[in-house]
Amino acid sequence: MSAPIAALSQLWQAAGLPHEALQRVTLRGAEPALPSSFAVGTAAQAGIAAAALAATEVGRLRNGVLQQVAVEMCHAALECCTHYRLDGRVPSIWDKLSGLYPCGGDDGAAGWVRIHTNFAHHRDAALRLLALPVGDSVTKAEVQQALRGWRALDFEQAAADVGAVVAALRSFDAWDAHPQGQAVAAMPLLRIERIGDATPRRWPALASTERPLTGLRVLDLTRILAGPVGTRALAAHGADVLLVNAPQLPNIEAIAETSRGKLSAHADLRSASDRSAFDAVLRDAHVLVQGYRPGSLRGLGYGANQIAAKSPGIVVVSLSAYGDSGPWAARRGFDSLLQTASGFNHAEATAFGSGPPRALPMQILDHGSGHLIALGAAAALQRQQLEGGSWHVQVSLARTGQWLRGLGRVPDGFSAVAADFAPYLETMQSGFGELVALRHAAQLSRTPAAWTRPSMPPGSHPLAWP
Repeated sequence: MSAPIAALSQLWQAAGLPHEALQRVTLRGAEPALPSSFAVGTAAQAGIAAAALAATEVGRLRNGVLQQVAVEMCHAALECCTHYRLDGRVPSIWDKLSGLYPCGGDDGAAGWVRIHTNFAHHRDAALRLLALPVGDSVTKAEVQQALRGWRALDFEQAAADVGAVVAALRSFDAWDAHPQGQAVAAMPLLRIERIGDATPRRWPALASTERPLTGLRVLDLTRILAGPVGTRALAAHGADVLLVNAPQLPNIEAIAETSRGKLSAHADLRSASDRSAFDAVLRDAHVLVQGYRPGSLRGLGYGANQIAAKSPGIVVVSLSAYGDSGPWAARRGFDSLLQTASGFNHAEATAFGSGPPRALPMQILDHGSGHLIALGAAAALQRQQLEGGSWHVQVSLARTGQWLRGLGRVPDGFSAVAADFAPYLETMQSGFGELVALRHAAQLSRTPAAWTRPSMPPGSHPLAWP
C-alpha cells in the first residue's frame, strides 16, 4: 500500500510541478479511514492536498508568498462522502431504482448490472428497454424480475445503444482484458497540452492576505459530482467560479452542497442571445471546466480548440468518464458505474468475503477526479503565465480509478470504525435552505480555505463576472 506522501508525489509528478514544493505539505492520519480494502483515505487526502498545494504555487507566482498545507486523512475521506443536511434533512443521493441487480444467463462474475436512474430520462430509457412503464411507479422488484430475461453484458450494450446508463460487473482481470480497460491503462493520469498560442494573461494583483486564486475567473460547465467538486475546490482557494447550467437540463439535489462558493447562472448554448452573453464572459475567463461527454460541446462550437480561439490564453479542463480514446470514449458514465465496470465492486466483495458486489464507501472516483481537475487547472495556469499559450487539461474517472487501484490494498480495511462527521461540519444559509456540510479539509498556513458565497439555485445570478 502506498504511503500518502507517495500518492501525493504521483499526482504532483503527473502535473509537472516542482518537487521541492512537497516539503511544504503535512499529511496526518493513516489507513483505514473508512471501511474498504482500497486506500480511499489516502486517495482523498492526496487529491485534496495536491489541489491545495498547486493553488499555493499559483499564489507564490503572483505575490511571492509561500504557504504550508496540511490535510488530515479522516477529514479528507469524510469530505469525499458528500454528507450534508438541508433544513435538518439528509437527502438521498440515489433514485429508488439505482443500484446493482443480478441478471439471468450464465455470465459468471458478469452476471450483475448496475443501473443509474438519478435522471428521469436515463431511468425511462432503461425501463423502456425492460418493457416496463416509464415514470416513477415501477419498483425495484419489477426491475429485478425483468432483468431475469437478460444476460448482463447484453443488457449493458443494449442500454448504451439507447442512451441508458448501465454497467455490467467485471473483475479486474476482465477489465484489464477489455479494449476500453487497455485504452485507459495507456492514458496519462493527467494530460496537460498546449493547444494554441497566446501571450501570458495579465492577472490581478494579489495581496499577501488574500487566498491564492483570488481574482481568477473560472467558468464551470459541469454537473453531478466530479466537475462540481473540482470547481468548488478552486472556489475554496479564492477563485471567482461562475456555474453555468442549461435551463432545460435536470440537476441532482447535491448541487446545494457542491455549489458553495459559486455564482450560478443559466445559459442555453443553442440560443443565439445566450451564446453571445456566454462568449462575453468566456473572453474574460482564465479557466473553463466542462464535464460533458467528449465531442458534445464541440458540436455547439465550444470544443477545447474552439474555446481557445475565442479566448486565447485560456485553460480548458475536460472531464470524461472513460477517457478520450477507446471504444467507450463517448459513452456516458458515472462513478458508481465505473466502480462496477472496472472491477472495484467485484474486488471489494471478494476482500469482504461474502455477499453481493460491494461498492466503495464513497464516490471516490468522482472526488479524486474533482481534485485532479483543480490540480490540473492550477498547474496549467502556471504554465500559461510562464510560457504563454492556451492549455487543455484532461481528466477521466476511469483513469483516476486506475490510479486508486495502483495505490494498493488495505489488509485490515474493513476494521475501520465509523467516523464522526460532527467535528468537521459548518452551518450556512443557502438558496436551498440551511445547509450543514463539511469544511474543506485543506488547511493553508496564511489564507484559510473557505466558501464565501452561499450556494444558490441555478439561474440565481446574471451571466456576468462580479
